Amino acid sequence: MEYWDVYDVERIKTGRTIIRGDAFQPGDLHLVVHVCLFNSEGKMLIQQRQSAKVGWPDMWDISVGGSALKGDDSQGAASREVQEELGLALDFNDVRPSLTINFENGFDDIYLLEKDVDLNQLKLCPDEVQDVDWASREEILDMMEKGIFIPYFPSFISLLFDMRQHMGAIRQLEKG
Repeated sequence: MEYWDVYDVERIKTGRTIIRGDAFQPGDLHLVVHVCLFNSEGKMLIQQRQSAKVGWPDMWDISVGGSALKGDDSQGAASREVQEELGLALDFNDVRPSLTINFENGFDDIYLLEKDVDLNQLKLCPDEVQDVDWASREEILDMMEKGIFIPYFPSFISLLFDMRQHMGAIRQLEKG
């Protein structure tokens, strides 16, 4: 059984927990994290979900994602999910999410990190991930068109690529 901390709308833990799969009470929220790893060529590491996964089986997805477990903070959940799904140890101390997206039952903290990773050195979780690859924005958008990538808003994928080396949503203009 997976236990999640319950948060209020102000993102404060209520002291209560919920079991994954149970119905949320009105106003109850939980924390989800996603980590997008980009290489120095500007490509995102993508993963193909296992066939037995509930929700989007066999579909390609952004690098890593999952729910925070009871006791996790955002950084701890991000670190744990990267370790669990990819076998990669990353230190998220002092790393803030690049953006947070609110959804019906919670908050989704999204981390954008640049790290050249040798895909052959990853230890994929056999229950969750069947394959990984590097993909450009255009390749991901094409995969979405073909119905083999989770159908995020195309503008969301573009935003991830646009923000990958910046905090905030204002472009850095070149001086000269």
